[in-house]
Amino acid sequence: MSTTTSTSSESEPGGGPEEPQVRPAARVIQNEATTEIPVHLLFRDDPDCSPVPLRPAVVNRRQGTGEQPRTRPPVPVKARSVAQVDPELVERPARVLPASAGVLAGLCGAAGCVAVSWWAGLLPPVATGALGLPVSGAGLGPAQWAAYAGAGALGLFGFGGLARGRTGRAWVLGLFGRYRGTVRRTGLMWVNPLQLRRRVDVRLRHWRSEPMPAGDASGVALRVVVLVVWRVRDTARAVLGVEDHESYLRECVEAALARVPVELPGGARGSVSAAGETLTRLVSADAAAVGLEVFSVQPVRIEYAPEVAAAMHRRRIAALDAQQRSSMLSSVVDSVEDTVTRLTMRGLVELDDYERKVLVRDLTVAFCSGRTGDTAH
Repeated sequence: MSTTTSTSSESEPGGGPEEPQVRPAARVIQNEATTEIPVHLLFRDDPDCSPVPLRPAVVNRRQGTGEQPRTRPPVPVKARSVAQVDPELVERPARVLPASAGVLAGLCGAAGCVAVSWWAGLLPPVATGALGLPVSGAGLGPAQWAAYAGAGALGLFGFGGLARGRTGRAWVLGLFGRYRGTVRRTGLMWVNPLQLRRRVDVRLRHWRSEPMPAGDASGVALRVVVLVVWRVRDTARAVLGVEDHESYLRECVEAALARVPVELPGGARGSVSAAGETLTRLVSADAAAVGLEVFSVQPVRIEYAPEVAAAMHRRRIAALDAQQRSSMLSSVVDSVEDTVTRLTMRGLVELDDYERKVLVRDLTVAFCSGRTGDTAH
């Protein structure tokens, strides 16, 4: 508990200072989180407590203490990316050597094996004479076996590291579980044979999906086939950042179709192209985290789901029939009105109200019969 003391020193008429008087201290509560809170704020019925001016204090709220919660300014929430991958996992070129280095090492290893065989006396006399070497008969001892092992390892290491790079292909190299770089070079080269090689296709590719579930703006179930144009941009993230980047891309397309309404081609103008642009944007944002670059996601076939196909086809046919009937009726009415107006204005006939109604009725029946016959044919 901390106490607050107040000392007042006043001069008496005689000039001597008066003894300091200690005022009753205001009891406060103190915790480890912030400053002090006067007790008189909590226990106002205590007559000995006088108000003590303090700065406004805010404390952390603890269960059962009666303290006020801390007031903090709102912290803006930053938008998080769709997916998070190890930021250090970025494609970088691997260290490789020209093919001549591997060939030279292999030839040195082969020559070493021949020399050790001569040393041990295992070469036939014909080969020894052809090479112009003296006959040696040291035999196979520990030194010869060690020399064999070293020369053989050098030969295998040299010839085993030779590799041929092709255009549109890359190798992701790893050594003991650690990423060592990516090889995008073409032609013959030497790569450390101890490194694990994973071949990746970095060409521009397209994928035509199987029918995937989707929905239109009204929630009607659809089946959509999409064409995705994409390529691997960062081989390290595509191979090591996700288990299977092609499956990941497929799941991204399905997730985007679940969020974007797709309309049939006969719907509103531009609805299919607008849905394609939205799908491309969403899938590209989701796939960028694993090193995939998506250029286009376009629906190529849209149809109703099997469970609602029959009902929606009947509904569509009924709507088309109603639209056709309305169009035909409007055309007949316009034709009848134009005919009656011309006959009347040119003075060919003089009609009262009854005769006008009869003429309109007969013309309407005639025109409707003619339109129906033309439609049937």
